[in-house]
Amino acid sequence: MLGWFRALMPREDRFFDLFERHARALVAGAEALEALLEGGEDVPRWCGLIAEREQEADDIAREVLEAVRRSFITPFDRGDIKDLIQSMDDAIDQMNRTAKTITLFEVRTFDPVMREMGGTVLEAARLTAEAVPLLTAIGKHSGRLTALTERVVQVEGRSDALHEQGLKALYHAQRSGTERSDPMAYIIGSEILGHLEDVVDRFEDVANEISAIVIENV
Repeated sequence: MLGWFRALMPREDRFFDLFERHARALVAGAEALEALLEGGEDVPRWCGLIAEREQEADDIAREVLEAVRRSFITPFDRGDIKDLIQSMDDAIDQMNRTAKTITLFEVRTFDPVMREMGGTVLEAARLTAEAVPLLTAIGKHSGRLTALTERVVQVEGRSDALHEQGLKALYHAQRSGTERSDPMAYIIGSEILGHLEDVVDRFEDVANEISAIVIENV
């Protein structure tokens, strides 16, 4: 009975616009991160762009939370709305932490594994951006939403494997005994790899939140 009542009441559909805007900020941040990992003198500029997108996403997340407080009827459970926008915001926050680490250590070159991990971040962001608009009609798009969230989980698995591969490469580089061997290179490299893995982990959290919303509303 409550479900029928909610269906007949006017909804606050502005949430969907806010989710889509946030998802676009995620993709823009991920594109900047991928470009950053190409290295070179433009690295500081890309770091600055990621910080801008992170601030934009924070502002949108606050709008969502304010809308939750103001709205009488929401498209789906209030707790799910809060959890979804928080998980999305955590993803771009982690991108910004990656950029801050790179800025702190003034890194300008990145190995192929890091660049490949940047690609997994962008893939996860684009899958998220494709999924979010489908929440406007969960029942109609439940199959596609499930497929997209499963793909994000697969991307996270590839990211985990790349993280391990990158750590092994750093370790063997230090064990090689060459004169150019630098223990700090391992420390800095492993921290960057860890942050990149964490970004994709946060996108998996987003996928899990979307999956939960689908299950509860179909």
